[in-house]
Amino acid sequence: MALNQFIPMLRKIPGTRLISIRNRFICGCSLAVLLAPLAVLAAPKAVDLGTAGGFAILTKSGISTVPSSAVTGDLGVSPIDSTAITGFSMTLDSSGQFATSIQVTGKIYGPNYGSPTPANLRTAVGDMETAYTDAAGRTLPDHTELGSGSIGGMTLAPGLYKWSSGVTIASGVVLSGGPNAVWIFQIAGNLTLASATAVTLSGGAQVRNIFWQVAGGVGVDLGTTSAFQGTVLSAAGINLQNGASVNGRLLAQTAVTLDSNTITVPPFQEPPTFGSIQHSQNGSVTLAITNTPGVMLTIQTSTNLINWTLLSTVTPTNSPYIITNTPPKGDVAFFYRAFYQ
Repeated sequence: MALNQFIPMLRKIPGTRLISIRNRFICGCSLAVLLAPLAVLAAPKAVDLGTAGGFAILTKSGISTVPSSAVTGDLGVSPIDSTAITGFSMTLDSSGQFATSIQVTGKIYGPNYGSPTPANLRTAVGDMETAYTDAAGRTLPDHTELGSGSIGGMTLAPGLYKWSSGVTIASGVVLSGGPNAVWIFQIAGNLTLASATAVTLSGGAQVRNIFWQVAGGVGVDLGTTSAFQGTVLSAAGINLQNGASVNGRLLAQTAVTLDSNTITVPPFQEPPTFGSIQHSQNGSVTLAITNTPGVMLTIQTSTNLINWTLLSTVTPTNSPYIITNTPPKGDVAFFYRAFYQ
């Protein structure tokens, strides 16, 4: 596409900052703003978890652990009561609305606790069921029966994946895409991750945009010392073997079983945004990026919005973060994007 055709299209994207200096066009925007309309137009929309997204583990029939596990995020069960949460040595808070545990950085909820906990749990479980139905009901998959259900060793682009049987990950799998990219895996059977095997992310992919909808009667089994990423929406149980870790959420319509595991809900970060863009006489460009201090920030440049070159990876201690770049001379478009790693 010619530059004079491309620039008007960019101007129509909300939140895009576009300036023209000496015939050089510079566009500054966050990845979430710029790439969503252009690079991932056909990608699926993220599954709305509703209030269920506030839990690291949410189930309808129980959570058990072999101590000691380490859970960062809230736990909840409903309609079964808190007696179905075992192995955590819980202490009921003085409010009577939740319990605590040295194994949980967060709160533990049961429907037999004080108001408004029972009503909140009913809502959260309803949201979990709605999210499961949403993920299972997505149509027009980008990939069907990939690898006949054996996807170990693959690098998977964003999109909707569908299998009529189970999925086995016998060796490491990589999910590669930008921070706004979405993966939805529709699995009619069970999901099995082999021991000492990892699901890893690249390209700025975000855990909050990865959804594993599992319909099998056994559910999900994560092997010993395996490492998993994303939100699991399971119609049955979720079993973690000794030492397995999850960066994401476990939302099960039966029970979750732990064995000295680590489960972490990554904190949601608002995407970085570009503020002022200044151009100096020597051709350098100074960018002001509003960011979350203490979170690793990746900044990249491109001339075609397809191939991106790393400009900087930094963990700023303040916001906005100021960075200066001197692009090569010439009548060429330069684009910048920033995202959290």
